[in-house]
Amino acid sequence: MHAQTLRAGLGRLLRRPARPNTVFGGVYGAVLASSMAAALTQHGETARSDRLYDAAWLLITATVSAVAHGYARVIAERGEEQSGHGHGRTALRVMLTEWPLVLATLPTVGLFAGAGWGWWPSGGIKSVAFAVNIVQLMGWGLFTALSAGRRWGSALVIGAGDALVGVFVVVANAFVK
Repeated sequence: MHAQTLRAGLGRLLRRPARPNTVFGGVYGAVLASSMAAALTQHGETARSDRLYDAAWLLITATVSAVAHGYARVIAERGEEQSGHGHGRTALRVMLTEWPLVLATLPTVGLFAGAGWGWWPSGGIKSVAFAVNIVQLMGWGLFTALSAGRRWGSALVIGAGDALVGVFVVVANAFVK
C-alpha cells in the first residue's frame, strides 16, 4: 500500500510542469560549478587551504551570478509592470527567485569544503565535482522530459543527451578560460 502511494506521489511530482526559472538556475548552476572547479584547480594545487579558498570563491561567484541574473530580470521586466507601486519589494522578490542557481553549486562547494577540512583527498576533487554536475544536468534533462509527458525511455535518452551537451559546454568553457 505504501509503495503504491509513493509511486503515485512520484508520478504526480514528475508530471508537474517544470518551472523555467528553476530549471534555468539548476542547469546554469551546475555548468557554473563545473567551469569554476576547472578554473580554480587548473594549476594543480591540492593543499587543503586551496580547497577551502576554492569553495568560498565558488559560493561567492554563484551568489553574485544569482544576484546579477535577478537584477537583469528586474530591469528586463520593468516595462511589463502595471502599477508604479512596490518596486522595491517586487525587485527583491524577483532577485530571490534565483536561488536554484546557488543551490545547484552547493554539491561542488561541499566537495571542495570537505577536501579542505580533510574529510577526503583533495587531489582528484575536480573530477568528482565534474561527475556530480554532469549527473545534475542529466537529472534536469530527465525531469523536464518527464514533466513534458515523455515516457521513461525517451526521457532517459533526452537526459543523457542533455548531460552530453553539458560536457561539451563545460569543456569548451574550460578551454576559453
